[in-house]
Amino acid sequence: MPIKRIGITSKPKKMEIRQIVPALMEWLREREIEVCMDRETAATLEASERSWTRNEIPNHADLIVVLGGDGTLLATARALNRRPVPILAVNLGGLGFLTVITKEELYPALETVLTGNFRTDRRVQIEAEVVRSDEVISSFLALNDVVLNKGAIARILDFDMWVNGKFVSTYKSDGLIVCTPTGSTAYSLAAGGPVVVPSVEAFIITPICAHTLSNRPIVLPDSAAVEIAVKSHRESVYLTVDGQVGIAVRSDDIVRIKKACSCVELVQPAHKNYFEILRQKLKWGER
Repeated sequence: MPIKRIGITSKPKKMEIRQIVPALMEWLREREIEVCMDRETAATLEASERSWTRNEIPNHADLIVVLGGDGTLLATARALNRRPVPILAVNLGGLGFLTVITKEELYPALETVLTGNFRTDRRVQIEAEVVRSDEVISSFLALNDVVLNKGAIARILDFDMWVNGKFVSTYKSDGLIVCTPTGSTAYSLAAGGPVVVPSVEAFIITPICAHTLSNRPIVLPDSAAVEIAVKSHRESVYLTVDGQVGIAVRSDDIVRIKKACSCVELVQPAHKNYFEILRQKLKWGER
């Protein structure tokens, strides 16, 4: 499908946006590409022209350019709300496992996209529901992870976990992380989880500071249905999605997690592969 409309989202109040976006919009309009920006970008530019919420941008775009870091990309990916709009993510600093295109590569990458000669990686999303007294009270989509952890300094938390209806274990830990392969290089990695290549069809369950040392990360097929019951009666517990949104959960709440029916399409530079990105970001091979 030809690209006729491009949306722009960016990290709020990132001053670098003032240099990048006006030139980008002019470049696109010279090529007869319609441009729409989110309200955060418009506020940074102090622009008077029309803007949209992030949730509205996917309704107006054939491609979304994300300017910022992984956090901006994660927020944009959730705002897609299952729409199959590809994302071209440009790193404006920070580590950036997902935003792998540099500022210098922005225009060459766009030229490639506009010719239709580009590739995307399909990244699996997690769908999570919070069930209280047999009623679904909240639901979320995540690209990286769903995390249950302590709301403050507190005693160890208790969770019961089932996979496909089979009881796995009671976890005594500071929390539990359920992540996609995309999220395996995020919080899960810091908690001792494995790096999983995005093409692997899997979920990773990683306990945070488990009280029992034999409770190690588990890799499951992403066709599995995971249920986690909160069993901490006196401690505050929060469910956090992609490290950005979430809710407080109560004892005996159940979190149901499964593979979402949607995915996120990330435009990939032709000259980079996943292992090159890992070497660069994790400093593999350096002394």
